Amino acid sequence: METNGIGDGSAGAVQAPDLRTDVAHSARIYDYMLGGKDNFAADRAAADAIARHLPTLPISMRANRDFMLRMTRYLVGDLGIRQFLDIGTGLPTSPNLHEVAQELAPETRVVYVDNDPIVLAHARALLTSSAEGCTAYIDADLRDTGAILGSTVLRETLDLGRPVALTLIAILQFFVDEDEALTVVRSLIEPLAPGSVLALSVVPTADEASPLADGVNAYRSQGIPMKMRTRAEIERFFEGLELVDPGVVKVTEWHPDEPADPDDPAPHMCGGVAVKR
Repeated sequence: METNGIGDGSAGAVQAPDLRTDVAHSARIYDYMLGGKDNFAADRAAADAIARHLPTLPISMRANRDFMLRMTRYLVGDLGIRQFLDIGTGLPTSPNLHEVAQELAPETRVVYVDNDPIVLAHARALLTSSAEGCTAYIDADLRDTGAILGSTVLRETLDLGRPVALTLIAILQFFVDEDEALTVVRSLIEPLAPGSVLALSVVPTADEASPLADGVNAYRSQGIPMKMRTRAEIERFFEGLELVDPGVVKVTEWHPDEPADPDDPAPHMCGGVAVKR
């Protein structure tokens, strides 16, 4: 792994991407649904097929993105977090997490982790940091927690002796093995200092006859495994941590900027934030 300094306060790992444009990828589907341009015909075809079963999918994706932005502002402004480990970051869609965090606290340091070749190709754009802070990128799979935690890039960017926010936004639904998902999350939380935070969002369980269930099946038909989780299963990720009010809720209900319109479609994402004491 080559480590490169890119601009003031930046570090990262950049390799030549092994790009498959003929196979749909969840990060590029997400990009397409948000109106991005970093996707291919296979991603657009898959997204359109999924949306036929779940027309409100773009609304849920936007709501999830807004949750990430509010969560970041809360962690920086209310909890004083100055370090982030964002895994499954996806394609850059401004404002990115580090932009929001560094607008409030320029000294904030962020490590992004993803293993999608298109995200890797955009690493240099992601690695633009404030002069006071730092952003870095690690090319790694979430399942390989040892590679993430043992990365030189991570150790040079974050101080694990101080609080770190671990953010897993809209990625755990792609883990269908519950024990594996729990082990991954706990392995990442364990070495973090007291005062650290876990923030995540996932797809909640729905009735088998609901459009959400159809949408999940549509993802699976595109070769993308996905699992819905009950509230109890989501809360298990936070065991041993102190949940921040209002707990695990729909992403639109987590510290909303304004009351939700009851006529708006409900987002098919739940999220929560908890602190390690």
